[in-house]
Amino acid sequence: MFRRKLTALFALAGAAAVSACAPQTVYVPQPVPMAPAPVACDTRFQVVNNSSMTVMQLFFSHASIANWGVDQLGQSVLAPGRFVNYTANNAGQYDFRIVWQNGRAAELRRVDICRASRIVVTNSGLYAQ
Repeated sequence: MFRRKLTALFALAGAAAVSACAPQTVYVPQPVPMAPAPVACDTRFQVVNNSSMTVMQLFFSHASIANWGVDQLGQSVLAPGRFVNYTANNAGQYDFRIVWQNGRAAELRRVDICRASRIVVTNSGLYAQ
């Protein structure tokens, strides 16, 4: 009988020792947060003539290009109070140049076309909105 109690005691001690060695922490996997999908850049913009003079020429090009390219107005002009809509070919920064009827010119450099939707011509120059 003593031997049976001793065996039971050792069995109980062994079980306790085994359970003490078993890992007690339970890990619950957490979902990995996903990065938000990039929003596409809207490259549409408007050039508004808020000056008192007619704009005879309008140039714009990606800031990485060294030249202005062709006059975007072509045979047209941009009269005071009028506007014209364009869509840039690529996202990024653009440079703008206008020439008024008196030959005076104004430039605006490095406009982020994804953020600006309007280029405004004033008597003192250009600004982006």
